Amino acid sequence: MESIRLFELSKEYLESLRESIAVEDVAFIRVSMENANKADIAALLDELTMEEALFVLRNLDPSFSADVLIELDEDPQYKVIKAMEPAELATLIDEMESDDAVDVLNQLVVTDREEVIRQLEKKEKSLHILELLRYDEDSAGGLMAKEIIKANQNWSVVQTIDEIRRQAENVDKIFSIYVVDNQEKLMGRVALKKIILAAADTRISDLYEDNIISVPTHMDGEEVAEIMRRYDLEAVPVVNVKNKLVGRITVDDILDLIREQAEEDIQAMTGISDDVEESDSVYRLSRARLPWLLIGMVGGLLGAGFIGFFEEGLNAVTALAFFIPLITATGGNVGIQSSTLVVQSLANKSVFEDSLFKRLVKVLVVALLNGLVLASFVLLTVVFAYGQPIEFGLVVSIALFSVVLLASFMGTLTPILLDKVGINPAMASGPFITTANDLLGLAVYFSVAMLLLKM
Repeated sequence: MESIRLFELSKEYLESLRESIAVEDVAFIRVSMENANKADIAALLDELTMEEALFVLRNLDPSFSADVLIELDEDPQYKVIKAMEPAELATLIDEMESDDAVDVLNQLVVTDREEVIRQLEKKEKSLHILELLRYDEDSAGGLMAKEIIKANQNWSVVQTIDEIRRQAENVDKIFSIYVVDNQEKLMGRVALKKIILAAADTRISDLYEDNIISVPTHMDGEEVAEIMRRYDLEAVPVVNVKNKLVGRITVDDILDLIREQAEEDIQAMTGISDDVEESDSVYRLSRARLPWLLIGMVGGLLGAGFIGFFEEGLNAVTALAFFIPLITATGGNVGIQSSTLVVQSLANKSVFEDSLFKRLVKVLVVALLNGLVLASFVLLTVVFAYGQPIEFGLVVSIALFSVVLLASFMGTLTPILLDKVGINPAMASGPFITTANDLLGLAVYFSVAMLLLKM
């Protein structure tokens, strides 16, 4: 039977798949999925019930099922592994690289995790997993895979090729051959091309490059990502405190980390305090959203108090109320623009390449230019389009100019200060900046009005 292309025939195939599951037609499942992409299969399983998805995984080759399980999104993956028996899950874990296996096992409680590890058939795999579980999951040690191809510097090319064939059985992707000494200390790396083209009796010590970039096990994952980005690395070796080679991190592991962090930052910027997904419970979703919504509500109540404090002035000059949304919206937009740029710089570790003083001077110049353009436009609009007196136009334009300056500084400094004290700076780009700038804008607006209009 010809393999079905899931993207083209997803609806038809989904119906056929459900029918084959209902009648337990295992042959159809295996043949139709034989050459399909694992990611496509994972997306397809999301459309099935838990019982149907388990039936498919249980009747595919274990190595294929292991790859599909890795590709599942976090929530369905968790549900699948929770529904599996320890021995059943252990069979799939045996087929995974150690870093992927640890990612799966970390979702289980300690007792369940230990039971799965106990039932692993590959004892070397279980030792690798136990070692990786000691590290924080977002550190280099937690991200690395133990499966790695290495060669002793004293080996010949022939001996090295034999070892590569043996070691490659446990390694899916070969980026480099790492070279170690007799104490397993990292010496460098050698390209496969050099090994293939070299004479059979050539020593690896004559071929390898010693200018290799490595990372320690304790390095934070974000720093590892920055190093791989800066030097355009597909893989980076990981060493312990004695510079012994203990594993490697590949680019796909880093991409997963970057995606997770980007999702967390987006949620933080929109005022969601926990890492949640749409499929989570109503209670968890509400708990994640409420804190910043409450802060925004308190800010709105304080803003109402500000306006109430100037009630007499508003009664005397009712036109002031018309421009309150303009002041608050502009302050919020400017603050979010400034903080977003700073958060991006912090993520790229470039926020302090220039001194803080130089950065603030640059912010001041940009804010002055933007403020002058906006204030001039508002002054002309208020006076000529709305027919208000020049004094009133000056109140709105001066207040707007001041708010642009203050919001720029707040949007720049707040993320930096939060980062300094260990708080996710992305939070500054959401309701915090908006609410603070609303209050600041109202205070400035009415203060300028009191001074110029003698309210």
